[in-house]
Amino acid sequence: MSVTDNILIFPFFPLHQCLALLRVGNPHPCFPPCLRQLCPAAPGMESLPEAVLVRILASLPAVELVLVCRLVCCQWRNLVDGAALWILKCQQEGLTRAESDVENWQSFYFLSKKRRNLIKNPCGEEGLEHWGEVENGGDGWKIEELPGDFGKEFPSEEVHKCFVTSYEWCRKAQVIDLRAEGYWEELMDTSQPKIMVRDWYAGRSDAGCLYELCVKLLSENEDVLAEYKSDTVTIPEGNDGSWTEVSYRSLTRSAATGPGCALCALSTAGRTRCSGRAGTAPASPAAV
Repeated sequence: MSVTDNILIFPFFPLHQCLALLRVGNPHPCFPPCLRQLCPAAPGMESLPEAVLVRILASLPAVELVLVCRLVCCQWRNLVDGAALWILKCQQEGLTRAESDVENWQSFYFLSKKRRNLIKNPCGEEGLEHWGEVENGGDGWKIEELPGDFGKEFPSEEVHKCFVTSYEWCRKAQVIDLRAEGYWEELMDTSQPKIMVRDWYAGRSDAGCLYELCVKLLSENEDVLAEYKSDTVTIPEGNDGSWTEVSYRSLTRSAATGPGCALCALSTAGRTRCSGRAGTAPASPAAV
């Protein structure tokens, strides 16, 4: 039975207390024999070779390592802050990259595990659900099955619908709460991960169209930390209806989001230049 098995069986002992008692070799009298056997009177876990201790720690949940184990002692803090533990966890879970390409293995581990599309209802499968600040100019937003009127199939076979604008400006916006999505404050402030937002647009082949994308990175109090606004894209009448990708990526670490980034707000807008329609399709990963 492993150390983690014993700890999980007795959840009424806070994990950091269990680990501290294991480390100093001073088990609580209420600990079961199988757990007390792991805590000889002397020496404690500090006598273990560092490579063995790294393997033991690597068997624990990653969040517990950062929020609990790191607080046990200086030795464990150094191991949790070091590269060896996180390289091992990445190897165990199939997260690979050349070591020379990784600046911080702890950040690489967490961001690799969390990389996904954070935008809810990106393709209009749920109508306008999860989108706010909706402006319905002209005939308002519509949802069309692809390829739609006078359009082309989307490059990804997984996308079957798209948002479609009208002959007056139509806008929609969504705010992503990064902390609610699992990117806690310390991770955002210390790692300052890059944030990518992508969207696709296409125009009707029988009408000229306009398109815009705006992205803001905000603090918890909604102060603007960084902002990107695309130029107004003009799609001429007689275009071939092809899809074009537009993207925003936060600047490099030296001028990135800065401490306090908690929200990512994006908005898209489009219109035709006559009574036809223009289409904007899914924003895909706003992934940190």
